Amino acid sequence: MSSNSVTGYTVPQRVLHWVMAGLIFFNLIFSDGMEHWNRLMRRGEAITPDDVSAANIHAYVGIALVVLCLIRLGFRFAQGAPDAPAEEPPLLKLAAKIAHWTLYALFILMPATGIAKYYFGNDTLGELHGGPLKILLWALIVAHVLGALVHQFYWKTNVLARMTRGV
Repeated sequence: MSSNSVTGYTVPQRVLHWVMAGLIFFNLIFSDGMEHWNRLMRRGEAITPDDVSAANIHAYVGIALVVLCLIRLGFRFAQGAPDAPAEEPPLLKLAAKIAHWTLYALFILMPATGIAKYYFGNDTLGELHGGPLKILLWALIVAHVLGALVHQFYWKTNVLARMTRGV
């Protein structure tokens, strides 16, 4: 039996989750403007105002994600989060907890390393941003979605309802 009295997520927590999910997918899927800018920079080619604008969209979304993540963490610490359902095996509860906190870390590290590359020219952190961190983020997103589906259809828990309806 859990001592946690939080059974669902609040409206602000749910809104932040879904807004961030949309922005994360936007930046992961529509990174062409930033990638084009990066190719031009590497080759020493001329960069047009349109190239800068396209790259800025990616950068500004990343900056917004850091801000939203910090707000989301504030809500999490102030309002709490529901415990994992009892149906979830202990090892998977631990894996989910590690995955969630790693996602939070990536929500800060991805933009920070991207900022280091775009605004400060740090190629090493730029490679980290577009390589291992991006791969880890995709892997955790897939695991997160699969975990939610397992809860919904195998264990038949209310995990999805907690993040959609707040119950």
